[in-house]
Amino acid sequence: MRAEQRHELKQNALAEWLLNMPQWVKQNLRMITYVSAVVIIVLGYTVWYRYQKTVVTSREQNALTGLLTQLPQQKAQIAQAQAQGMDVSYSLLTMATELESVAGSAKKDTLAALALIKEAEILRTELHFRLGALSQQDLITQITRAKENYTKALDTHLKKTPNTTLEAMAKLGLGLCEEELSNFDQARALYNEVATAPQYEATTSAAAAKLRLQTMDFYKQKIAFKSEPAPAIVITDPNAAVQPQIMMMPAEQNQ
Repeated sequence: MRAEQRHELKQNALAEWLLNMPQWVKQNLRMITYVSAVVIIVLGYTVWYRYQKTVVTSREQNALTGLLTQLPQQKAQIAQAQAQGMDVSYSLLTMATELESVAGSAKKDTLAALALIKEAEILRTELHFRLGALSQQDLITQITRAKENYTKALDTHLKKTPNTTLEAMAKLGLGLCEEELSNFDQARALYNEVATAPQYEATTSAAAAKLRLQTMDFYKQKIAFKSEPAPAIVITDPNAAVQPQIMMMPAEQNQ
C-alpha cells in the first residue's frame, strides 16, 4: 500500500470519528461527567495540598518564630518594671494564649508540639516573674495547665510524628512541673529517663536533666534566716555621758 493511500485512509477514519463524535458523547455523557468530576477533584486536592504544605505552613512557622523571638525582650521589660515596683508579668499570659492558638491551627504535628511546649514554659516562667506573693492555688492551677500542654504534645502530636528533641523537651518540662509541685520522686524519675535514654543523649534536654539530678536536693532544703541582731545603743543625752574622773594629789612640800 502506498503512502498516499495510507494517508487517505487515516483522513477518512478521522473524518468518520469526528462525524460520529456527537453521537458518542451523547451515549457516554454520564461516564464523561464522572471522569471529569474525578479529574477536577484530583487537581483541586493537589493544588490545595501544595498550598497547605507551603504557604500555610510557612505562615504558621513565621508566627511561631515571631512569638518566640519576642520572649527575651518581654522578660527584660518585666524585669525593668519590677525594678520600679510594677508587676507586668501577666503580659506573658497573652503570649501563652497566642501560642495556644498557633498550636490549635498548626498543620504539622511537630509545629503544634513545639508551640504547646513553649506555651507550657511561658506559663511556668510567668509564675517565677510575679512580683507579689504566689498562692498555692495559683501555683497548682497554672502548673497543671503546663503539664496538660506537655502531655498533649507527647501523646497526640509527637505520637503521630516522632521527634526525639521535642520529646526530651516535653519530658524535661514535666519533670520541672513535678518539682514545682514538690513531687520530687516523680521529677527524679522523669529526669532519669531523659538523662539516660539513648535516643535523647544528643539533646540539650539530656544535659539539663543531668544538672537537675545533681542540684535538686539542694532546692529541697528549707532555708532558715537568722534573726536580725539587736541594734546598738547610742547615748544621745550629753548629761549622761561619762565624765573623766580627776584625782587631786597634794603638792609636795619643799624639803
